[in-house]
Amino acid sequence: MAKGVLIVDDAAFMRMMIKDILGKNGFEILGEAENGIKAVEKFTELKPDLVIMDITMPEMDGIEAVKKILSMDSNAIIIMCSAMGQQAMVIEAIQAGAKDFIVKPFQPERVLEAVNKAI
Repeated sequence: MAKGVLIVDDAAFMRMMIKDILGKNGFEILGEAENGIKAVEKFTELKPDLVIMDITMPEMDGIEAVKKILSMDSNAIIIMCSAMGQQAMVIEAIQAGAKDFIVKPFQPERVLEAVNKAI
């Protein structure tokens, strides 16, 4: 059975890139969210196997959303996305419970490697 993924990024273009990479490789895209608040709502509603979460977003950032999701489901698997130069935030995200991170611009091999390693 295909693993269900929730993609969270405030940039529609980035969500589309991830959707394209994962969709071509047998993953089912269950939903998308453009900020942390929506991510938490969609996680509760969709119960995805995996969440790919941007760090920097309006309303609620990815680190807060990770903490909220993990407080509801300690087994949630979350991979963070970050732009170059956000090392401190990546470390904070990993400490908050994220399993791995991928750096923008995305390289399909790295996205798949992180996803397959996490699940």
